[in-house]
Amino acid sequence: MSVGIILHEPEIPSNTGNIGRTCMAAGASLHLIEPLGFRLTEKAVKRSGMDYWQELDVARYLDYADFCEKHPGAKIFYATTKARKLYTEAEFPEDCFIMFGKESAGIPEEILLEHPDDCIRIPMMEDARSLNLSNAAAIVLYEALRQHGFASLKKEGELHKYRWKEEPKLEEES
Repeated sequence: MSVGIILHEPEIPSNTGNIGRTCMAAGASLHLIEPLGFRLTEKAVKRSGMDYWQELDVARYLDYADFCEKHPGAKIFYATTKARKLYTEAEFPEDCFIMFGKESAGIPEEILLEHPDDCIRIPMMEDARSLNLSNAAAIVLYEALRQHGFASLKKEGELHKYRWKEEPKLEEES
Protein backbone atom coordinates (compact mmCIF):
# COMPACT_ATOMS: atom_id res chain seq x y z
CA MET A 1 0.00 0.00 0.00
CA SER A 2 1.24 3.46 -0.85
CA VAL A 3 -0.05 6.42 1.16
CA GLY A 4 1.15 9.97 0.92
CA ILE A 5 0.64 12.60 3.59
CA ILE A 6 0.22 16.12 2.21
CA LEU A 7 0.82 19.11 4.47
CA HIS A 8 -0.69 22.26 2.99
CA GLU A 9 1.42 25.22 4.14
CA PRO A 10 2.55 23.80 7.51
CA GLU A 11 3.66 26.42 10.04
CA ILE A 12 5.26 24.58 12.97
CA PRO A 13 8.56 22.79 12.31
CA SER A 14 8.23 20.26 15.14
CA ASN A 15 4.84 19.08 13.79
CA THR A 16 6.35 18.55 10.34
CA GLY A 17 9.30 16.70 11.88
CA ASN A 18 6.99 14.44 13.89
CA ILE A 19 4.85 13.74 10.83
CA GLY A 20 7.98 12.98 8.80
CA ARG A 21 9.07 10.45 11.41
CA THR A 22 5.61 8.86 11.41
CA CYS A 23 5.63 8.70 7.60
CA MET A 24 9.02 7.01 7.56
CA ALA A 25 7.93 4.43 10.17
CA ALA A 26 4.70 3.74 8.27
CA GLY A 27 6.25 3.58 4.80
CA ALA A 28 4.36 6.69 3.69
CA SER A 29 5.64 9.60 1.62
CA LEU A 30 5.47 13.22 2.78
CA HIS A 31 4.42 16.04 0.44
CA LEU A 32 4.94 19.64 1.53
CA ILE A 33 2.98 22.41 -0.19
CA GLU A 34 4.60 25.83 0.15
CA PRO A 35 4.86 28.32 1.59
CA LEU A 36 6.26 26.62 4.69
CA GLY A 37 6.30 28.59 7.94
CA PHE A 38 9.92 27.52 8.54
CA ARG A 39 13.04 26.26 6.82
CA LEU A 40 13.50 22.51 6.51
CA THR A 41 17.02 23.00 7.84
CA GLU A 42 15.70 24.22 11.22
CA LYS A 43 16.80 22.22 14.24
CA ALA A 44 13.20 21.70 15.37
CA VAL A 45 12.38 19.75 12.18
CA LYS A 46 15.46 17.57 12.46
CA ARG A 47 15.07 17.07 16.23
CA SER A 48 11.47 15.90 15.84
CA GLY A 49 12.24 13.74 12.82
CA MET A 50 15.43 12.54 14.51
CA ASP A 51 17.77 10.60 12.29
CA TYR A 52 14.88 9.34 10.16
CA TRP A 53 14.67 12.48 8.02
CA GLN A 54 17.37 11.24 5.60
CA GLU A 55 15.35 8.07 4.95
CA LEU A 56 12.08 9.92 4.37
CA ASP A 57 10.49 10.10 0.92
CA VAL A 58 9.70 13.84 0.90
CA ALA A 59 8.73 16.20 -1.93
CA ARG A 60 8.01 19.95 -2.06
CA TYR A 61 5.55 21.83 -4.26
CA LEU A 62 5.16 25.53 -5.03
CA ASP A 63 1.41 25.40 -4.33
CA TYR A 64 -1.64 23.11 -4.48
CA ALA A 65 -1.91 23.52 -8.26
CA ASP A 66 1.70 22.35 -8.61
CA PHE A 67 0.90 19.23 -6.55
CA CYS A 68 -2.19 18.48 -8.68
CA GLU A 69 -0.20 18.96 -11.88
CA LYS A 70 2.46 16.50 -10.73
CA HIS A 71 -0.11 13.94 -9.51
CA PRO A 72 -2.96 14.05 -12.06
CA GLY A 73 -6.00 12.03 -11.05
CA ALA A 74 -4.64 11.37 -7.54
CA LYS A 75 -7.15 10.23 -4.94
CA ILE A 76 -6.91 12.75 -2.09
CA PHE A 77 -8.75 12.73 1.23
CA TYR A 78 -8.99 16.12 2.93
CA ALA A 79 -8.73 15.90 6.73
CA THR A 80 -10.63 18.83 8.21
CA THR A 81 -12.67 19.69 11.27
CA LYS A 82 -15.29 21.03 8.83
CA ALA A 83 -16.09 17.63 7.23
CA ARG A 84 -19.41 15.83 7.58
CA LYS A 85 -17.92 12.32 7.29
CA LEU A 86 -15.70 10.51 9.81
CA TYR A 87 -12.29 9.21 8.75
CA THR A 88 -13.41 5.70 9.75
CA GLU A 89 -16.16 5.88 7.11
CA ALA A 90 -13.67 6.48 4.32
CA GLU A 91 -12.47 3.57 2.20
CA PHE A 92 -8.82 4.28 1.51
CA PRO A 93 -7.64 2.78 -1.81
CA GLU A 94 -4.20 1.23 -2.33
CA ASP A 95 -2.63 4.44 -3.59
CA CYS A 96 -3.98 7.61 -2.05
CA PHE A 97 -3.06 10.84 -0.35
CA ILE A 98 -4.35 12.40 2.86
CA MET A 99 -4.10 16.18 3.09
CA PHE A 100 -3.87 18.23 6.27
CA GLY A 101 -3.96 22.01 6.42
CA LYS A 102 -1.82 24.51 8.26
CA GLU A 103 -2.11 24.59 12.02
CA SER A 104 -3.76 28.03 12.26
CA ALA A 105 -6.43 27.67 9.58
CA GLY A 106 -6.64 24.18 8.11
CA ILE A 107 -7.14 23.44 4.42
CA PRO A 108 -8.49 26.43 2.44
CA GLU A 109 -12.27 26.19 2.13
CA GLU A 110 -12.01 26.78 -1.63
CA ILE A 111 -10.26 23.41 -1.90
CA LEU A 112 -12.73 21.69 0.44
CA LEU A 113 -15.73 22.92 -1.57
CA GLU A 114 -14.35 21.21 -4.68
CA HIS A 115 -14.18 17.81 -2.89
CA PRO A 116 -17.07 17.50 -0.40
CA ASP A 117 -17.26 13.70 -0.61
CA ASP A 118 -13.55 13.31 0.14
CA CYS A 119 -13.50 15.49 3.28
CA ILE A 120 -13.03 13.50 6.49
CA ARG A 121 -12.83 14.39 10.16
CA ILE A 122 -11.74 12.92 13.47
CA PRO A 123 -14.54 13.09 16.06
CA MET A 124 -13.88 15.38 19.03
CA MET A 125 -15.73 17.03 21.88
CA GLU A 126 -17.85 19.95 20.71
CA ASP A 127 -15.69 22.60 22.40
CA ALA A 128 -12.41 21.27 20.95
CA ARG A 129 -11.19 23.33 17.98
CA SER A 130 -8.79 20.70 16.66
CA LEU A 131 -6.20 18.07 17.49
CA ASN A 132 -2.47 18.60 17.20
CA LEU A 133 -1.54 18.24 13.53
CA SER A 134 0.99 15.44 14.03
CA ASN A 135 -1.47 13.47 16.16
CA ALA A 136 -4.24 13.87 13.58
CA ALA A 137 -1.94 12.77 10.75
CA ALA A 138 -0.93 9.64 12.67
CA ILE A 139 -4.53 8.72 13.50
CA VAL A 140 -5.78 8.93 9.91
CA LEU A 141 -2.64 7.43 8.33
CA TYR A 142 -2.81 4.34 10.53
CA GLU A 143 -6.52 3.89 9.78
CA ALA A 144 -5.67 3.78 6.07
CA LEU A 145 -2.91 1.25 6.77
CA ARG A 146 -5.20 -0.82 9.05
CA GLN A 147 -7.74 -1.13 6.24
CA HIS A 148 -5.05 -2.88 4.20
CA GLY A 149 -3.81 -5.18 6.97
CA PHE A 150 -0.73 -3.04 7.68
CA ALA A 151 0.83 -4.43 4.49
CA SER A 152 4.65 -4.42 4.56
CA LEU A 153 4.80 -3.24 8.20
CA LYS A 154 6.33 -5.27 11.00
CA LYS A 155 3.39 -6.53 13.04
CA GLU A 156 5.13 -8.20 16.00
CA GLY A 157 7.67 -6.82 18.44
CA GLU A 158 10.39 -8.46 20.49
CA LEU A 159 11.72 -7.87 23.97
CA HIS A 160 15.33 -6.68 24.24
CA LYS A 161 16.52 -8.60 27.30
CA TYR A 162 13.99 -11.44 27.43
CA ARG A 163 11.86 -13.63 25.19
CA TRP A 164 8.10 -13.84 25.15
CA LYS A 165 6.77 -17.12 26.53
CA GLU A 166 5.10 -19.28 23.95
CA GLU A 167 1.41 -19.57 24.57
CA PRO A 168 0.26 -23.15 25.08
CA LYS A 169 -1.74 -24.54 22.20
CA LEU A 170 -5.15 -25.91 23.07
CA GLU A 171 -5.70 -29.52 22.16
CA GLU A 172 -8.69 -30.15 19.97
CA GLU A 173 -11.47 -32.04 21.66
CA SER A 174 -12.51 -35.31 20.08
